[in-house]
Amino acid sequence: MNNVSPIKVRLTQWANCAGCGAKMDPGRLADILRHLPRSTDTDLLVGPETSDDVGVYRIADNLALLNTVNFFSPIVDDPYVYGQIAAANALSDIYAMGGRPITALNLAAFPQTGLELRVLHKILRGGADKLKEADVALVGGHTVADQEVKYGMAITGLVDSARFIRNGGAQP
Repeated sequence: MNNVSPIKVRLTQWANCAGCGAKMDPGRLADILRHLPRSTDTDLLVGPETSDDVGVYRIADNLALLNTVNFFSPIVDDPYVYGQIAAANALSDIYAMGGRPITALNLAAFPQTGLELRVLHKILRGGADKLKEADVALVGGHTVADQEVKYGMAITGLVDSARFIRNGGAQP
């Protein structure tokens, strides 16, 4: 599975905040978002107003697209494991809505200097292997130069438009 030689690196040293600890304060974010225009598209079933982790957009009477994006700084030192964790985290949002993930885009921020590119390769390989396990197609991605390492994915899934599960009101 992981056929690249081990790398000795303390990946967590390349992050100011670990994982989701780097998220913006929800109250401050809500203050910003409340001033943005709201969509009037009747096919948008779940948008940013509800703070769900996934957007839901109806594309047919009984079918909706699920869209989510997750990326964060390293929470472990092993680049391959970090890639796996980030991919699993992004996929989990689609599963939590009752959907089936179908495609993924990589999102990566990586320093121009100080870390070997094979570290980034291992991160991306960990993510790709997790997608393969979930039978999800990697269709591309985007990278930026940054002093901090960050990685995650944008995932698109499908769900029955009448049977998706939301954050609020979920029951056993």
